[in-house]
Amino acid sequence: MAPKRANARDGTTSTPATTQAGVATAGTTPAPVLKAQKTTANQNYSSVVTNIVDHYLDTTPQRTKLIDAFMAFLVVAGALQFAYCVLAGNYPFNAFLSGFSSTVGQFVLTASLRIQTTEANKSDFPAVSPERAFADYIVCSLILHFFCINFIN
Repeated sequence: MAPKRANARDGTTSTPATTQAGVATAGTTPAPVLKAQKTTANQNYSSVVTNIVDHYLDTTPQRTKLIDAFMAFLVVAGALQFAYCVLAGNYPFNAFLSGFSSTVGQFVLTASLRIQTTEANKSDFPAVSPERAFADYIVCSLILHFFCINFIN
């Protein structure tokens, strides 16, 4: 006799029914339950992502959103430079290194500016005003780009 199978819906067991050809078939299939669980999981993930985006849009100041948009632009620019280097070649390799290091360095400087100007981090930087943080950002950006331009030759 074939072993009993657990019914996924109500927790009972049932024995497989035998057809005329002698092949055992299960009384119930768990596929609809798995499909319902997968749909529920997808809805949960989408609702989590929606809540995160809504919270970000509602609570983040406009200045921080602008910094985040610039950081996203830098990521895209760096990815495009890297993809171009891989696909088209890197003949003037120092030009690629200069451009890519410029985007990475600017991203790091912008992340530092975002950390210093976020209201939640005021206790970590008590002596740094937003104006001073921005001035430091500008000076460091000028130094970074000076070195990157000189690296190209």
